Amino acid sequence: MSVTAGVFAKGLVEVADGVFAYLQPDGTWGWSNAGLIVGEGESALVDTLFDLRLTQQMLDEMAPHTSRQPIANVVNTHANGDHCYGNQLVAAPGVDFITSASAMAEMDEVPPALLAALTEGVGDDALGRYITHAFGSFDFNGIEMPDVTVGFTDRHELDAGGRQIDLLEVGPAHTGGDVLAWLPEERVLFAGDILFIEGTPIMWAGPVSGWIAALDTIIDFDPSVIVPGHGPLTDLDGVRSLRGYFELVDRLTTERHAGGMALDDAIRDIDDHIDDSPFCEWSDRERIVVNVQTIWRGLEPTFTNPDVLTTFQMMADNYVAREEKA
Repeated sequence: MSVTAGVFAKGLVEVADGVFAYLQPDGTWGWSNAGLIVGEGESALVDTLFDLRLTQQMLDEMAPHTSRQPIANVVNTHANGDHCYGNQLVAAPGVDFITSASAMAEMDEVPPALLAALTEGVGDDALGRYITHAFGSFDFNGIEMPDVTVGFTDRHELDAGGRQIDLLEVGPAHTGGDVLAWLPEERVLFAGDILFIEGTPIMWAGPVSGWIAALDTIIDFDPSVIVPGHGPLTDLDGVRSLRGYFELVDRLTTERHAGGMALDDAIRDIDDHIDDSPFCEWSDRERIVVNVQTIWRGLEPTFTNPDVLTTFQMMADNYVAREEKA
């Protein structure tokens, strides 16, 4: 079988014998990837999708494999809804939902009902248009989250019908409880949102050093195939590219903080600098707002990130300004 890094296939793609990536172009807000590991008599699912319709489409495509080897374990790589809101469609007696204890604690922080209310109540201002752009393709109604049944700290080894899956907690980074799923025999890695490929990452939790350390862990594994949380299949070049992005943003933020620049001015200045970098064509450039804020918080302990609506307003303003500039 042939797997080409950087080529964005759609749907179920076999990346090793009995190991599948489920890919959703184009990897922007909410369009996440998942995975299926088929063993003897049972399978393991890595992540579900952002709503029930999309998750059902994915499960239907997986059915030729899971009808004979039913899903017995669901690994959620973190607590963001685009990686777990479809869990209820897999819930059944004997099915375990597995994630890190830190991710487990975050599962209720953004309930589906909140996103449903947010998307249904938007106006035609910059914030409303941006929320529609980011979340308008998804239906958050009717989602109920089953309980996590296995919460682990540091490491957890899972046997999926004779296939070894090593789960490694590498958060806080993107969120507070990020998890990598590593198949050592097949040398396939499911990275969750530790990897955004061809798209700007968003660092809700940080610190940036934690995310860089997680990327170094992936490099040390030396996988043959990497399934990112968003974007096309990748290899170590994709990991190094994201590492370079964080090194650049960390350096630029630290320099501007040390020079006494105000945060809002620093965000604009760093965003302008990205225009002349290898990362200028990545989607979702407005996430620089959150990334600089999170690094700033590490430099200035009294600083706290703004509330979610304020943060989305800032990203919306950046997004609209970029559209007008184009």
